[in-house]
Amino acid sequence: MNKASDSGTGPRAFPVGPYSAQTVFQEGDRLRVVAADVTALELRLRERVDHLDILNASDDREVAARAVSASAEALFAWRPGADRLVLDFAGRAPLARELTESGLAIMSEGQLVLLPELVMQRRDNWLVNPGRPPLPQLHVMTDGKRHPRRAAKPAGKVYGRFIPWLSEVISFRVADLENDLHLLHRWMNDLRVDAFWNEAGDLDKHRQYLAGILADPHMLPLIGCFGEQPFGYFELYWAKENRIAPFYDADDYDRGWHVVVGEDAFRGGRYISAWLPSLMHYMFLDDCRTQRIVGEPAAAHSQQLRNLERSGFAKIKNFDFPHKRATLVMLLRERFFGDRLWLPAAAGPTVSS
Repeated sequence: MNKASDSGTGPRAFPVGPYSAQTVFQEGDRLRVVAADVTALELRLRERVDHLDILNASDDREVAARAVSASAEALFAWRPGADRLVLDFAGRAPLARELTESGLAIMSEGQLVLLPELVMQRRDNWLVNPGRPPLPQLHVMTDGKRHPRRAAKPAGKVYGRFIPWLSEVISFRVADLENDLHLLHRWMNDLRVDAFWNEAGDLDKHRQYLAGILADPHMLPLIGCFGEQPFGYFELYWAKENRIAPFYDADDYDRGWHVVVGEDAFRGGRYISAWLPSLMHYMFLDDCRTQRIVGEPAAAHSQQLRNLERSGFAKIKNFDFPHKRATLVMLLRERFFGDRLWLPAAAGPTVSS
């Protein structure tokens, strides 16, 4: 699958978040960021498309900074080959200070520069509750495992992102025992899913299964949706407290994941290139101390391993769980953001797992 292409200078819109309630509109060389029906920022693209002039900006520095962040996300998505944006901040010194002090921009040779790897680490645009900070570090013991104290698990929606090559929003919400049990039950009894999960069974079995995951402080079960349509189930875990910990040198904030794509309509490369990096993005944003994301797919699941390699995961080794032979795979935070893996590569995944 090709990267999202720049479709020219015709009118187009890019909803950011979508929970920051901002939309970026482009028409010709003008960009306008609207938040809550109010224009927060107007920009002009110079002939050099990486240079932007501020035509109008909100007097509220935080509002204006959020709008700059939104416009940068849209432009980097529309122009995936761009590696920076230069913002002319003449007469806008307070805004420039806000952008640099918040870490969104850097000063380079007297220019205010926005980098994609900084823009995509701003929590506000994608997390439903970006003000929920990670807990200060305090190590505790659980079942003989020493690990940092974890924050209480969230509820409801946690993440949303507009996918330009699908013209659709992907979101993740915490699974709910009553509302989502029927989905999990149907998906776990799918023959394709059961071949790797081995969790087929009756409704009571799956009620107990999901209740156990919800009660486990080191695991977070999520339902993925495209628009309003649920398509998959994801289990996120802290590696330090997980069964994977004895098989490698797990760091305190390493995180891992399991996946069920339950709906056939959402299998395939177009969708993997949306949900897989979005899930990784959420885990990296949720705690800035997370430097590695790990996985342990079945060593025999060759297609999933190919998809993971194309998505930036490195194969570390094969090892034996009691129930399967697995491959340890790992994605580094530095690689995800440095290589801009939230956008699909030219030869992206082709078949859903």
